[in-house]
Amino acid sequence: MGIGKTTLIQKASEVLKSSGVPVDGFYTEEVRQGGRRIGFDVVTISGLRGPLSRVGSGPPPGKRECRVGQYVVDLTSFEQLALPVLNASSSSGPGQRVCVIDEIGKMELFSQPFTQAVRQTLATPGTVVLGTIPVPKGKPLALVEEIRTRKDVQVFSVTKDNRNHLLQDIVTCVQSGRK
Repeated sequence: MGIGKTTLIQKASEVLKSSGVPVDGFYTEEVRQGGRRIGFDVVTISGLRGPLSRVGSGPPPGKRECRVGQYVVDLTSFEQLALPVLNASSSSGPGQRVCVIDEIGKMELFSQPFTQAVRQTLATPGTVVLGTIPVPKGKPLALVEEIRTRKDVQVFSVTKDNRNHLLQDIVTCVQSGRK
């Protein structure tokens, strides 16, 4: 089990939606089998789901292998789900909206179109991104560091100790960013 970033994002999305805020985007969810994690799925806010990665299996025929530890990333599945919701967030008409991006991490960043779509979404007026980025360890991920150091970004460090107290702070921050 992780720290709880995805659960926090899901709860914040629900609170925002129930207060009338348009919310779109995606989150990642671990997939377990027989008590052990076998991979991750990407799940859109509207409920579409597909594999992000699985343990060990090779890439589909004709595709390059993108691997993070024991997980092989299914770029095609990820892009088919994640890109349309990001592109919709940055191309829809005027009005304030929230775009959930969970997560901007090593697996997702194998996708160049995803990297471009994240930058585009961050640059879209009226769109507030509610996203997760990994704690820096090892070689820095360029896009993650770019996001972390942006003047218009508020980073919350989620721990097992504070995760239950952060929800209201995050919701308030997103709502104030929408004004």
